[in-house]
Amino acid sequence: MDRTSPAEQKRCMILDSMIDNKYRSEIPEIVNQAIKSCSEKGCFDHLEAAVIPSKESIIEIIDLIKDILFPGYFGDQTVDRNTLSYHLGNEITELFSKLSKQITNSIIHECERYEEDCNECIDRGHEETLKFLRKIPEIRSMLASDIIATYEGDPAAKSNDEIIFSYPGIFAMTVYRSAHELYMQDIPIIPRIMTEYAHSVVGIDIHPGAMIGKGFFIDHGTGVVIGETCEIGNNVRIYQGVTLGSLSFPKDERGNLIRGKKRHPTIEDDVIIYSNATILGGETIIGARSVIGGNVWLTKSVPPDTKVIIEEPRLIFKEKKDKKIQ
Repeated sequence: MDRTSPAEQKRCMILDSMIDNKYRSEIPEIVNQAIKSCSEKGCFDHLEAAVIPSKESIIEIIDLIKDILFPGYFGDQTVDRNTLSYHLGNEITELFSKLSKQITNSIIHECERYEEDCNECIDRGHEETLKFLRKIPEIRSMLASDIIATYEGDPAAKSNDEIIFSYPGIFAMTVYRSAHELYMQDIPIIPRIMTEYAHSVVGIDIHPGAMIGKGFFIDHGTGVVIGETCEIGNNVRIYQGVTLGSLSFPKDERGNLIRGKKRHPTIEDDVIIYSNATILGGETIIGARSVIGGNVWLTKSVPPDTKVIIEEPRLIFKEKKDKKIQ
């Protein structure tokens, strides 16, 4: 029970207010210094610029895309054949509204960044959104092949439903396959926001520019990295920790990175790459039906039907000197 008198309570409140005001008086100077730092070299801001795409809205768009690609799996309502038209009609209409706004913002932002004329940006934003929506059946078909490959390749999988609901590789591929189509349409910023969001959620880093064939299976998935210029064939399986990366970053005579060149490996059909293998270089080709063992480091090509493994390490077993004798 609080036995503090009303007078004492009032004094405490006055004292608290005085202390609070004492420290708050420092805030205006802190604000001034923060404003001043925005004018200094090396400071990045987005002042007096076009609206940049919203990460929060992109996440909402990803959820809508998931629901459209896998009707009935996500959300809190039951969908059947009789209500499918109504359900998808609402979902696709909402996706059109949200995605066209974000694509338009990304195009306007890019135009202003390069000081280009953007009179047709709004029209292009809507056109590109429709172009993406028309690809939904194709994206769904590719994801179906990924799900089948996952079920056939993982004896722990109990059903396709379990894979769709819970497998990180399928979530990463759902986002990647959607982002890749936008990337191929030259939509700025948004594809990378999408795949980096998936990366932050499941730990699988797939650049939207990578070319990945059907029936792609990522087992476990944590730590997988697939670079921008990777080309991956059909029915490829990779495990956790695999890196398909760049061997080096070529630079021009001024020391600037040369962009647009193939920097990442090509993986042909039916290849299996086991955990923590690292394959680097734009000229590196892993031939069809090859198997790359765990922890292998590769910077050169491998012919088809080849198995690459590292030598078994020499293990040393030591008994404890203080081992008790029963």
